[in-house]
Amino acid sequence: MLSLPDFREKNIIVSFPSEGQSISFKNDNLIIKDGEKNTILQTSCHRIFSVIIVGGTTITTGIIERSKKFGFSIYLMSYGLKPIGVWNSSAEGNFLLRQKQYLYTNTDIALHIVKNKIQNQIALLKSVRFKTNRVKDAIINLETYKEKSERDLKSILGMEGISSRVFFQAWFEELNWKGRKPRSKIDITNTIMDIGYTYLFYFLEAMLNLYGFDIYKGVYHQNFYQRKSLVCDLVEPFRCIIDRRIKSAYGLNQIQEKDFTHNRGQWFLKIDQNKKYSQWIVQDILKYKEPIFQYVQEYYRAFMRNKPIEEFPIFEIITKE
Repeated sequence: MLSLPDFREKNIIVSFPSEGQSISFKNDNLIIKDGEKNTILQTSCHRIFSVIIVGGTTITTGIIERSKKFGFSIYLMSYGLKPIGVWNSSAEGNFLLRQKQYLYTNTDIALHIVKNKIQNQIALLKSVRFKTNRVKDAIINLETYKEKSERDLKSILGMEGISSRVFFQAWFEELNWKGRKPRSKIDITNTIMDIGYTYLFYFLEAMLNLYGFDIYKGVYHQNFYQRKSLVCDLVEPFRCIIDRRIKSAYGLNQIQEKDFTHNRGQWFLKIDQNKKYSQWIVQDILKYKEPIFQYVQEYYRAFMRNKPIEEFPIFEIITKE
C-alpha cells in the first residue's frame, strides 16, 4: 500500500478540454497541451494520484492502462462541474476488510465522525475575530451537541442536522444565508459548496480505494443503491475545509456575481470561470492532503484491528495560517 513519503510526491491533475486542452502520454509521462498544442504540463505517471477531467473529451485505452499500472483514478465532470463518472484504481481483493465492513453494525464510529465534524465547526466559529451574539450562541449550542452520546443512527443524524443548521446560520451570517440546499443551487454560496464538496468527495473516494474498502457500505449514512455511503461518511469531518475557504474567498473578492448565471431560480458558474474556481478550491484541499491521507490510513488500521473508538482518527481544521 502507498506510504506517506510516496504520497507526498503525488499530485491531483485537473484538465479542461473546454479550453482546448488535450491529454496524451509519452514514455509514461502525462502531457497536457493547450488549444495551440503548447505543453502546459508534463509529469511522470508515478507522481499522479488522480486525474480530473472537466468537460467533454475522449478517453483512450492508453490513459486507462496507465491508470491501472500506476494506480491513479480518473474522474469525469461536466462543463458545469457535475460528476459524470469515475474510473477507479483500487486495491482489489481485500476480502478481509470487506468482510469486516459487512459484519459491522455498531454506531460508535458514526457518532465519532459526527462529533469530529461538530468539533471543527466549533473551531471555525471560535476563529471569528469579532463574534456577534449569533456566533457566540452557536458556539455554546454546538458545544452542547458535541457532548451528547446518541446511540441510534436516527438520533445521530438529527444531531448532525441541527448542528449544521446552527453552524451555517452563524458562519455565513453576513451572506444572507438561506439554508443548505444540496444540488438545488438556490444561491451562489450553495452552488460553490456543491462544487467544493464534489472535489473533496473525489479526493476521499480515491483515498479509500487505496485500501480496498467497499465504498458503498457505510457506517453512518444508510446504504442505498449506487450511493457511495462510506465516502459520504468520511467526508463529513473535512467539509469544514470547503466552508472555511468559501468564506475566505468572499473576503478576498474571489467570488463575484458576474461569474454566474441565474436561470429559473438557480445559480450556475459560467463555463469560462470553471478553471479559476476549481483552482483555488483544489489548492486548498491539497493543503490538507497529508492529514487526509493519515486520517484514512489510521481509520483503516483502527477498523481492521477492532480498536476502541478512542483510537480512531480525528481531523482538526487549521484556523490560523
